[in-house]
Amino acid sequence: MQRGTRLIHHRLSMDSATGGVSIPIHQSVVFAQESLDQPGEYEYTRSSNPTRRALEEAIADLEGGNYGFAFASGMAAITAVLSLFATGDHLLVSRDIYGGTYRALTRVFRRFGLDITFVDTTDLEKVAAQIRPSTKGLYLETPSNPLMKITDLARAAALAREHGLITIADNTFMTPYFQRPLELGIDIVVHSATKYLGGHSDCLAGLAVTRDAGLGRELALLQNTLGAVLAPHECWLILRGLKTLKVRLLQQQQTATVLAGWLRKQPQVKVVYYPGLEGHPGRETHFRQAGGAGGVLSFRLSTPELARQVINNVRLPVIGSSLGAVESIISLPATMSHGSLPGELKRELGITPDLVRLSVGLEEAEDLQADLEQALALPAGTGKNKLSHLKSS
Repeated sequence: MQRGTRLIHHRLSMDSATGGVSIPIHQSVVFAQESLDQPGEYEYTRSSNPTRRALEEAIADLEGGNYGFAFASGMAAITAVLSLFATGDHLLVSRDIYGGTYRALTRVFRRFGLDITFVDTTDLEKVAAQIRPSTKGLYLETPSNPLMKITDLARAAALAREHGLITIADNTFMTPYFQRPLELGIDIVVHSATKYLGGHSDCLAGLAVTRDAGLGRELALLQNTLGAVLAPHECWLILRGLKTLKVRLLQQQQTATVLAGWLRKQPQVKVVYYPGLEGHPGRETHFRQAGGAGGVLSFRLSTPELARQVINNVRLPVIGSSLGAVESIISLPATMSHGSLPGELKRELGITPDLVRLSVGLEEAEDLQADLEQALALPAGTGKNKLSHLKSS
């Protein structure tokens, strides 16, 4: 089956007991045993749950993996994966990763003796130069958040294999519909399923997938031991979101492409970051490993004041730190998603107060463009009630 069909029809997509086309929400913590010596397939929901199993098998199939794991948030999935490493291990990590991952690595895992080096993974020679005997892992994010930098996943995986490193890729922006890192040689894929996979800003969730049996056993142990599992109702919401992932992504990408091209022509916009644009750094690499450009773009305005003006005065996108939802979401990464990064690092990376990130939703492209146009054209210092259009509609 094609991937769009598999989003709807996977092995556990229906209830085998009743024929229901929606998997039931098994809202039970305990599952009764036949006897003391005959435990059933399910015993305790932290260890396993039928609704969660359906989601875990679905994401494993979609990513081309063998073992899927559902967690209570994207950060719960990421921290569980990072817990594979031990005191004294050295990790190489993309410099411009999501701010929450940076915070976990620098403020939590360094306490436990992990040695972290942040490196520009778009240049694999720089990555190779940083590998040492204690290096055990390589953590990647492509396209990166929020500057859409592209890392060559196949080459990075090959380099890691030469040195016996575990590779981890955050695939939140692309989803398995557009990009499948495991098929390119990556060992573990992580998602904030809160974003595109759920798609409706109503469910906090994280996922991890691997092909490797040994890593699968370790992740199962960590999931059960740490306990940050995804509850049955949230599993059901993500399963529902998967069914419409293709149509949402394709529409969001179409609108993002229109807006990126239009923004690039505006005199107040210095640069637009979007893999779908001609001339975007790493574009050819991106389209060798991904089937689309996605629905997130960033753009740099002429001044920080104008960036704040645009964010505060658009009427359709909501101001928020999330992305990948049916509604457009606009943010200032320097103070929101990447606010935890040190100021000097943000300046080095270009995550400065003039940079705006826009996650394109399902609104009409014409309406979003008109909204951005009026926000760009407002006199400096103009302010509006952000929600006034809702009260008058």
